[in-house]
Amino acid sequence: MSDAIRHLTLANGLHLTLRHAPRLKRAAAALRVHAGSHDAPPRWPGLAHFLEHLFFLGTERFPLDDGLMRYVQGLGGQVNASTRERTTDFFFEVPPAALAGGLERLCQMLVEPDFAIERQGREREVIHAEFIAWSRNPEAQQQFALLQSVAANHPLRAFHAGNRYSLPLRDAAFQRALQAFHRCFYQGSRITLSLAGPQPLEALEALARRLGAQFAAGTSAGRPAPPRLLDDPLRSPSTQDLLFAHEHLPAQAEQALELLLDLLSDSRPGGWLAELRQRGWLQDCKAQRLYSHAGQLLWHVRLQLTAQADAAQAQQLLYSWLGFIRQQAGPQLHVTFAQLQQRREQAASALDLARRDSAGQPYQALTRQGLAALDALLADLPQGPAGPWHLPPAEPLLATTPATRHAPLPQGLTLSDALPASRQFATLYLRWQLPSAARVLQVLERALQALRERAERAAVQLDLEASGGYLQLRIGGYPLAVVNAAAEALEQIGTPAREHWQAPAAREPALIPIRALLKALPGALDPAAAQGQPAGELASPWQHARWQGLAIGFDQASRDALGAALQAIPGQPGEPPARRHFAGRHWHQVHAPGSEPALLLFCPLPAPLQACGRLLAHLLQGPVYQRLRVELQLGYAVFSTFRQIAGHGGLLFGVQSPQAGQREVLGHLTTLLQEGVQLAADSRQQLAEQFSEAAMANAEVAHWAWQAHMATQNPQLACMSEAILTVEQHDLDALLQQLLAAEHGWLCLANAPAPDAHWH
Repeated sequence: MSDAIRHLTLANGLHLTLRHAPRLKRAAAALRVHAGSHDAPPRWPGLAHFLEHLFFLGTERFPLDDGLMRYVQGLGGQVNASTRERTTDFFFEVPPAALAGGLERLCQMLVEPDFAIERQGREREVIHAEFIAWSRNPEAQQQFALLQSVAANHPLRAFHAGNRYSLPLRDAAFQRALQAFHRCFYQGSRITLSLAGPQPLEALEALARRLGAQFAAGTSAGRPAPPRLLDDPLRSPSTQDLLFAHEHLPAQAEQALELLLDLLSDSRPGGWLAELRQRGWLQDCKAQRLYSHAGQLLWHVRLQLTAQADAAQAQQLLYSWLGFIRQQAGPQLHVTFAQLQQRREQAASALDLARRDSAGQPYQALTRQGLAALDALLADLPQGPAGPWHLPPAEPLLATTPATRHAPLPQGLTLSDALPASRQFATLYLRWQLPSAARVLQVLERALQALRERAERAAVQLDLEASGGYLQLRIGGYPLAVVNAAAEALEQIGTPAREHWQAPAAREPALIPIRALLKALPGALDPAAAQGQPAGELASPWQHARWQGLAIGFDQASRDALGAALQAIPGQPGEPPARRHFAGRHWHQVHAPGSEPALLLFCPLPAPLQACGRLLAHLLQGPVYQRLRVELQLGYAVFSTFRQIAGHGGLLFGVQSPQAGQREVLGHLTTLLQEGVQLAADSRQQLAEQFSEAAMANAEVAHWAWQAHMATQNPQLACMSEAILTVEQHDLDALLQQLLAAEHGWLCLANAPAPDAHWH
């Protein structure tokens, strides 16, 4: 069933986009304010970003502990905001019944923010911590350097992040400017509100009308046109960083660019990327839009080429390919793009749909106006002499009819009924125990690179990762697409081409410390130690490999097709390994880029205590954020949650701080655990309701089933829900004492040595 969409404008000028999608399990709101960092007074860089932060500190009606963030997180939802050059976005996703409560809090905090100076002081320190992290992030600094290629007086070249020195809180002029910015832009005619969910359009409209009417009417006077994007012909900063700038493009140029970038990222034979890969030049390619406003467009292609590549020739090949694309008929280019957009819409979450709607870029084919914008965009691009180009054939990952070849499912693969086939979302997990998984991973990542690129375009999740002595493959998405991707992936995994053993690995962007720790956590939990294996043919390690697998969400027809695809699984079926049991305190130092202290604390729990542990994590989430992020201002990366990792379930705490070391962070966490929690009247019910297939995202259900399989358990979601409802205050108190004594183990990952001898 296709989505039903409604557009309307309220009396105060606020624009509404409403989407009824019966397949969705959750509902989402995305509110876009058509003003951003470039609209703030140049005298106070960061003012728009600072204001975005202030909104989340609570209001008289909804104080911090009942504000939007705490409300959404308590329901297991998502919430965030983002300030861009000309827009500011606020968005959240919750169970459908909670949409009204979330939207009421969102609208109220934007209409009546609290500008108390002491609150501003605390939040400015958070902004300053973000600025420090931004200034130390190589990828962020590379992008900032790219923007220095535009005209000298264009705001893209300026500093807009904000810090302690650009936000003079005690300056009366600054305070007037802050409130004037709010009055000018946070009013109806400057706002687009999008709602998406399974609710009928009439219900969504009634809710949006009632709460959207709070915004003042204001005026919709246009802003002055930005200065020219370029003073001189654009020069790319390097041969592997290719910049493209445009002026005076027609409406829907962003949508046209999306199609062009989609064509550019297609690595199948016939295109530019395939030619680079065939020559042995290509390691990686990323293309993205950097800026768009008022007919101006700036986009970027970043290449990673091998040492033997000719960068100038690679650029000329791109220009030749652009010339070929220009010669193709717009409708011809449009056919595959329309299919991709349909598949992406089908796979999108409520939050994805609402955010795309609020940006005016829904997952849809180009209109006639969009095709005209594509012609204008292509005409404005450099072109070279003709090359050996052709459009690729139909994409197998978009097929809707299964192949006729069928076979029984292999022994060792378990079928899970956790996700009904009617959801049209399936996931396949395969996990091998084999020597030197990390070495094999490097080879197989190169072998799977082209397939992964195609899968990403077709809304298929394809991940390959290694931890300890294990290699894990996950493929999720439309069931038939998963089957076809699995068949191709297993062929590459079993017999990768010889050149993949020799090719240098692509340079991965440096992770901030806390993300590096999260990436290392599964390996620290893994009971198998990686063993050395000399480089050579892959057949030898596969001879001794043992695998286990789980298939979720497949109907009978797709199971038959999956059986044929899985005949190529290398190795032999095996049993899940025994899980590691923790006791005491264990410290793992992880060498991560960046100088800021970062710490993860994982407290695994045995299965009988996990319902109590989930409720404890639910009750701790708010206090941890309040103490560490708001009161102590330790940093911008602060979280606490319950997480299932490598078959282990437990409480996970994480902090990255510009100024607090690991010992100090651990001290604050220990103090919070010692202070305990109080079981609120509705906490159990609120958490229990999150554990049903109908309430969880499809990918979350699949993850639950896989983690239970690795833990050699078969719990039903309903059992977890029932167990949570039986937890009492004394159970929470007892578990807290066990945690403080590290009876079930503390596993700490940090980018520093252990602080004392109490850690193993």
